[in-house]
Amino acid sequence: MILLINAINAFFQILIYLILGRAILSWFVRGPYGSLSKIYTITIQLTEPIMAPCRNLLARFGLGGTIDFSPLLAIIALSVINGFILSIIRMLINV
Repeated sequence: MILLINAINAFFQILIYLILGRAILSWFVRGPYGSLSKIYTITIQLTEPIMAPCRNLLARFGLGGTIDFSPLLAIIALSVINGFILSIIRMLINV
C-alpha cells in the first residue's frame, strides 16, 4: 500500500511540476520555432486537460484577464485532490 501512496503522490507532483514548467516556459517561448518550443508544446498537450477547466471556471467568475491564474488554481486543485485521495487510502488501510 505504501507503494500505491507513493505512486499517487508522485503522479500529482509530476503534474504540478509540468504546470509550473508550462507557466515558466510561456514567458520565454515566442513562436513555433526554437529549442524550447517542442518542450513547451509537449507540456501544453499534457496539461491542457487540467488547465482548460480551470481557465473556464475563472472566466465564469470574470477573472480571465491579462494575467492567467489558471495554473495557480490547477495547482491548488491538484494538491487538494491528492490529499483527499491519500487520506481515503490511509483510512482504508487502517480499517
